[in-house]
Amino acid sequence: MHKRPDISSAAVERALEILETLAHRERGLTNSELSRRLAIPKSSASYLLRTLEARGYLKRERLGGRYRLGLKVLNLGQGVQPYLELRRVALPVLNRLARDTGITVHLAVLDHGEAVYVERVEGSGSDKPDTWVGRRIKLHSTAVGKAIAAHLPACELESAIAEHGLKMRTFNTITSDARLMHELEKVRALGFAVDDEENNTGARCVAAAVLDGFGRIIGALGVCGTTMQIERSSLRRKAESIIDAARELSAQLSMLSAER
Repeated sequence: MHKRPDISSAAVERALEILETLAHRERGLTNSELSRRLAIPKSSASYLLRTLEARGYLKRERLGGRYRLGLKVLNLGQGVQPYLELRRVALPVLNRLARDTGITVHLAVLDHGEAVYVERVEGSGSDKPDTWVGRRIKLHSTAVGKAIAAHLPACELESAIAEHGLKMRTFNTITSDARLMHELEKVRALGFAVDDEENNTGARCVAAAVLDGFGRIIGALGVCGTTMQIERSSLRRKAESIIDAARELSAQLSMLSAER
């Protein structure tokens, strides 16, 4: 006998919530922590966790009982081959930018109205941002997000704002449509975007858009560090390096596309 569709759908949604939550927690979470965080009965969470573990999508630590993503998740990534190609082409550019600036560099793309880190290269500085490949971030409060948003068609930008809103992350976060539109105009005029403690207090980031040969948005690359690593007085200088790197990557991707 088949389960009722609504019950099955709820189970699928909860399983996906578990996977998405653990994707944002490098140290993993216990059954109890997941149950509280997702408001799922502990018995239901336990059943879902055991099932996902048995299928290889989760791995449970023997000590502490924390769950993390399993290697089976990598199989799902075969459908995102274009992003893997983007990462391959971008990596030398990101490595050079990280070496030249000493600051952690990110490459992000748009996915369902949010920016997602698809590559990350650490700088030589001691302070490292709490970021990882696969992390989803908002468009309005991050440098890479604003760099992407500035080049989106109006309908796509409106859809992203309608779906995700303009949630306040810090006292500096842009939370009104009018302010965001003004900010994106400035991004287009300057050629780079800045997150000045808008997503995390004490963090400052600078990013530029990566475009295809027709001027359409592919993604954005940028550096992210502390306010000490990226002082306001050095923003313009760092922005020039990032713009150059974004243009180089854009040109390489356009040439690769033309060859196919």
